[in-house]
Order: sequence, then structure tokens, then C-alpha cells
Amino acid sequence: MMREAFFVALLCGLSALPVAGETARGQALEAWARIYEVVSHPRCANCHTGPSDRPMWSGPSYRETRPHGMNIRAGESRIGAETLPCRTCHITTETGGNAAAHMAPQVADAWRLAPVEAHWFGQTSAYICTRLRDPDLNGGRTAGEIADHLGHDVILHWAWAPGGGREPAPYDLERHIADIRIWGDAGQPCPE
Repeated sequence: MMREAFFVALLCGLSALPVAGETARGQALEAWARIYEVVSHPRCANCHTGPSDRPMWSGPSYRETRPHGMNIRAGESRIGAETLPCRTCHITTETGGNAAAHMAPQVADAWRLAPVEAHWFGQTSAYICTRLRDPDLNGGRTAGEIADHLGHDVILHWAWAPGGGREPAPYDLERHIADIRIWGDAGQPCPE
């Protein structure tokens, strides 16, 4: 079958058929483009502020991008333990308090900023990609372990059901996990 396709391509003047690895890479880069849409979206990026211990407020419900109000700092702990724990307002709850606009987001886990190494806010696709695939910067995880992490971390789930009129992250959690697996299975290629 492959031989017949080769001759058809040759007769039709096509340069070459795609190689399986090239197809996988192309699909993985398409998956990465969707992954980047998610990780750079305000529901995700606002808490991925890198060395800054200030979460951000951005997205359609805010007129301008700015640091979290009330001079909130997460400190070195990334949970605000040095000053005012994030969960003071982002109260851990099973029922959630996300229905009202501009109410502090709530999940059934301790709210916190992402680790410093997970610096995504305002970063390019290539920058985030290289960081996310580097085990020294992603918590020592393979792509499969990143997908598993997404499946069970309830803070991350909030991004797709933020309530209060907030725009959710694009696609859905299942699509995002599938894209991480596609990207990982093809060797985690990054855009040029």
C-alpha cells in the first residue's frame, strides 16, 4: 500500500509523502498550539508569575492587566504564609464560592501560586514549551506525568469552571490532557 502511494505521489508530481515522524511532529505542534492557548490564558497564567510573588489580574473581566489588588504577595512559600495565606480569601471549600463576579476563586485545596520555575505569565510559546518539557523546571515530570497531574489537581480544574462570569480556559480539561499526551508521545517538540 505504501509503495502504491509512493508511485501515485511520484506520478502526480508530489515531492514526497509525509514520513510518520513528520506527521507525528506536525500533530504534536498542533497540540502544542492548543496547549499554549490554555497555559497563556488568564485562568492559568495569572498564577504562573515566575520570580514575582504577585499574582496577576488579567482577562476580559478586567479593564487592564495589573497585579492582584490589596498588595497581595505570595512570598517565598508561594502560599502567602509569610504574610497573609492565600486561603484567607481563597477559602478551601467543597461547594465553591465562585458564582459571584469578582469573588475570590475557591477550590477544595489550598490556593497558591505556581512554582517559580513555571513562569508563564507574558511569555512566548517557545519559552513556555522549553520550560514545560524540562524535568529540572517542571517538577521532574514526563509528559505523561504532567497529564496525570492535570487530571487530579483540583486547582487546575478551576480554570475550566471559574464561575462568576469569568472566561474559562479554552477547550476543556479532557482536550488539554489529550493534547499533552499527543505532544509528549511525539517527543515534546517546541515551535521554532
